[in-house]
Amino acid sequence: MNKKISDKDKQDWQEFLNSTDKLENKDQKISPTQKRYIEKSIDLHGYTLEEANQKMSTYIEYCFAKGVKKINVITGKGLRSKNLNDPYQSNNLSILKYSVPNFIKNNNKLMSKIISIDFEAVENPSAGNFDIFLRKNK
Repeated sequence: MNKKISDKDKQDWQEFLNSTDKLENKDQKISPTQKRYIEKSIDLHGYTLEEANQKMSTYIEYCFAKGVKKINVITGKGLRSKNLNDPYQSNNLSILKYSVPNFIKNNNKLMSKIISIDFEAVENPSAGNFDIFLRKNK
């Protein structure tokens, strides 16, 4: 493929080379201290219900303050939960996959920072994670 450069393009290039105008350095506009994370993840494997709820409360506050838009919460499917064999415990609320989003949904302070929780993923038996979408920090 042989493309010829037009006379107009050559002229424009020569004018650019001869110009004393400074080009704007766009890299200077990006401050390394202004990191805005679009998405973060947290893995709750191995946490007890109480530990997981406390960790999520702290993590949502942290992510909201940092301007994170989406949190991917990895809970696992609950297939190895020892609570499945206990008839006195709820199968749904004793497994992190169900209890963590329920805890968040019932916490008004946390919900004020959240746009939505992906409950479809929570109810999906083949998913071991769900997403939380955060509001913009004003």
